[in-house]
Amino acid sequence: VLWHGYLLGGTGSNVYTRAVAREWSRAGHDVTIVCQERQPELYDLGSACVVVPELPDGLLPVFVLDRYEGLDARLLTDFTLEQRARYVEANAAALRELLPADLVFANHVVLGGPVAAATGGRYAVYAHGSEHEYSMRGNPELERWGRESLAGAHAVFVGSGHIRGVLEDVVGHVDRVHEVPPGVDVERFRPERRDAALAALLEEARADPPNPGNREERLPDEGNAARFEEFFDTATPTVIYFGKLIENKGVQVLFEALQGLDARAVVVGFGDYRETLEAEAPPGTLFTGPLEHRHLAHLLPLCDVAAVPSIFPEAFGMVAAEAAAAGVPPVVAEHSGLAEVAAGL
Repeated sequence: VLWHGYLLGGTGSNVYTRAVAREWSRAGHDVTIVCQERQPELYDLGSACVVVPELPDGLLPVFVLDRYEGLDARLLTDFTLEQRARYVEANAAALRELLPADLVFANHVVLGGPVAAATGGRYAVYAHGSEHEYSMRGNPELERWGRESLAGAHAVFVGSGHIRGVLEDVVGHVDRVHEVPPGVDVERFRPERRDAALAALLEEARADPPNPGNREERLPDEGNAARFEEFFDTATPTVIYFGKLIENKGVQVLFEALQGLDARAVVVGFGDYRETLEAEAPPGTLFTGPLEHRHLAHLLPLCDVAAVPSIFPEAFGMVAAEAAAAGVPPVVAEHSGLAEVAAGL
């Protein structure tokens, strides 16, 4: 049983969860994902099933504020003790309904650790990083909660040496920690001829759901197919950024670096910093909204460089590894998990 408190598309831990579910189910395991994804049919989950627990008062604790349709997303640090307890019990109850299971695999030290521990079953926790940097660090109560929930875990997994160090720094020494990088879907991300990549990208973009006025920030922008066709009609050197559009991701640093260069940018993603970035973007920059792997596998081979300019620690830097797998050299900020990916490449 896989527990993930959020959706299955858009951001790193979401994509990681669905990839794990898909691969485990392909390996012959019976997999159920407990999460808040209302449209699981949009994703390749293998034979995995999805269960969506009802949240008390519709409250969803998050590390970074985003909009979630039908839910009231609030920062975990703003939750009261009672609200946290009710959230944990609602999710743990949904998991207990699925027991017995060989393992409850929970994402994020908090709230995955407390939720999994409350099931009474055998559990493991994957520490992603965002919970540490945005919520737990400097919050003694959350640090203690995380430490206590990990004490009973059968195993704790981290994606990089950086996160192993952060985990010990935030919650103290943890036993049974295993460093397992999340990996890349090399069947999907691989080099592709430009003409074939563009044709496939346009086909995927034409299959996107309608998004009039780009009202749904988690959907690709309306009219991407026509804009891709026009944009890639010329062979100007192109830098791609794909990820969350928040200040800490450093896209504004990329824009500064591009000033005066004969190069242009493609910016893929959603977030509350998009409007600011659009105002600062160099002429010729293309914003696409969020794209899924089915788009990115063909968009990346059309670009010359992938930039990962984060100004905040990153757990691993999956986007850099995906770009490299597609034959596009990643240029990354030399810190945290990004430096480990760069060294490996």
